[in-house]
Amino acid sequence: MTRVLVTAEDTRAFGAALGRLLRAGDVVVLTGELGAGKTTLAQGLAEGLGVRGPVTSPTFVIAREHPSLVGGPSLVHVDAYRLGGEAELDDLDLDTTLDEAVAVVEWGEGLAEHLSPSHLHVVLSRPQDDETDQARTVRVEGHGSRWAGAVTSLP
Repeated sequence: MTRVLVTAEDTRAFGAALGRLLRAGDVVVLTGELGAGKTTLAQGLAEGLGVRGPVTSPTFVIAREHPSLVGGPSLVHVDAYRLGGEAELDDLDLDTTLDEAVAVVEWGEGLAEHLSPSHLHVVLSRPQDDETDQARTVRVEGHGSRWAGAVTSLP
C-alpha cells in the first residue's frame, strides 16, 4: 500500500490510524532518509496507541519506552541509526518486552525484522519534485501471518 502524505499533520494522522491497529508484540520497522518523517510517523503511532509522550527521536538514548495511558501496550521507540548491527539491537532485549509492547524501530531495516515473524515495514520518502519539502510518500509492507492481506485495508 502506498499513499502520499502532504503535510506533517497528514503523517501524524496516518500514524495515529495505524497505531490504533497495533497490539502488543507488533514490530514496525521505519525506513527513510534523514528528514523523511520517521519520528513524525512514530508520534502518530504513539497517539493512536494512547501512550505517554512526548515522543521525540531517541537518537542519543537509543530506546525509549512510553507506557500506555489507556491500558494498552506500551510503545518502545528505538533509533537504530548508531547501532553497529543486529547484535547491538539484541543487547537492548526488545524481545523480552514484546509481550507487553509495540516496538517501533527507526533505521531498523536489516536489523529488526527478526524480532517478530510478523512485522510491518514502513518506508517514507520525499518526492524529488516537491517544492514545499513537506510531502511524503509512505509505503507499507506487511510480513508474516499477522499482516497477510491486512496492508491493503490500512487507513
